[in-house]
Amino acid sequence: MSQFFQIHPETPQKRLIKQAVDILRSGGVIVYPTDSAYAIGCHLGDKQAADRIKRIRKLDDKHNFTLMCRDLSDIGVYAKVGNTQYRLLKTFTPGPYTFILDATSEVPRRLLHPKRRTIGLRVPDNPIVQALLGELGEPIMSSTLILPGETDPMTDPYEIRETLEHELDLIIDGGFCGLEATTVVNMTDDVPQVTRTGKGDPAPFQV
Repeated sequence: MSQFFQIHPETPQKRLIKQAVDILRSGGVIVYPTDSAYAIGCHLGDKQAADRIKRIRKLDDKHNFTLMCRDLSDIGVYAKVGNTQYRLLKTFTPGPYTFILDATSEVPRRLLHPKRRTIGLRVPDNPIVQALLGELGEPIMSSTLILPGETDPMTDPYEIRETLEHELDLIIDGGFCGLEATTVVNMTDDVPQVTRTGKGDPAPFQV
C-alpha cells in the first residue's frame, strides 16, 4: 500500500520532501508532479526499483529513461554536451522538454539505449521536483506516467492511487500539472530533431 503526500506546489513542506527522498533512497518507486505531467521515478542506482517501473509501464529495453536533473550542472555530469547544445539547453531549461543526449560513463549501462548509448535528460520547472532534487543531491531516474495501452499520461493523483497504490511506495499529490508529456528533442546529431511533440513548443528546434 503506497503512502500519499499532499505537497503544496508553491511552498513544498520540507518534512514531506525529506520523507519522500528517504523513500527514494531506500529503493522506493514514487509518482510525483512535474511541469508537464505526473512522472514515475526511483533512485538512479537501484536496479530493482527500475525493473518495477518497467513492469508497471510494460517497457522494453529500447525505452529511453530520463534523468530528472536539478540544473545544467547535473546534465554536464551525465551527458556529453557541446557548445551549441549547451546554448540551446541554457535557453530552454528549466521547461517541459526532454533532451536525448550521448551519455557519459556516469550513467549505468542498464539505463542506456542498448545500441546508441543515449540517455534522456530534463530540468523541470516545478518547485516540488526541484525540492526533491535539492534534498536528494542527484537526478531521479524517471519516466512519464503513461499506462500500458494508453497514449496520454495520468493526471489525477487520486486516480493514480486507485489504480496503482499496490505497485508504488509513494504518490505525491502536487495538484494539476498538465495533460501532456514533454516534447522530446534528440540532440545527438548536429541538427536537433523533435521526436515527440508535447507541452514544450517544438518550433525552436525545427529547421
